[in-house]
Amino acid sequence: MTTPEQLAIRPLALGLIRNSDRILVFEGHDDVKGETFYRLLGGGIEFGEQAVEALHREFLEELGAELTNAVELGVLENIFTVNGRAGHEIVYVFEATLADPSWYEREDLGTILDEGSPVSWLLVSEFVSGERILYPSGLVERLRDGGAWAAPSGGVDGER
Repeated sequence: MTTPEQLAIRPLALGLIRNSDRILVFEGHDDVKGETFYRLLGGGIEFGEQAVEALHREFLEELGAELTNAVELGVLENIFTVNGRAGHEIVYVFEATLADPSWYEREDLGTILDEGSPVSWLLVSEFVSGERILYPSGLVERLRDGGAWAAPSGGVDGER
């Protein structure tokens, strides 16, 4: 039986962190589909929290990393099934910079601190070509178009 919580739409804040022609992602697995996929880092927006605040909090919780220059790129709606369970998300996507420049030089980025998924820099071209799967839905199309999402002038929490 499906519970009301399982039917809830989940608001998320995810960060598009670029490193030349690569982006920061974590690896996930759908055991039902037998699929390995990748996703931008970030997570759920808590009640009373602004999306950009959630983005900063999630990066601290997941990587122990601070962000700067977060600019909202747009919003994606993601209706999906993972591991046999239906999901529905409203995803705020932000472009941001890691405050500590050493992150951009690291080859071993470790894992998500609170659940252990591997984190890495992967080539955008691997997602655009279909060699690797990137979620949420619609993100690859935006990256294919050069990632040219219009951002609000002045940014959200700082100048771009």
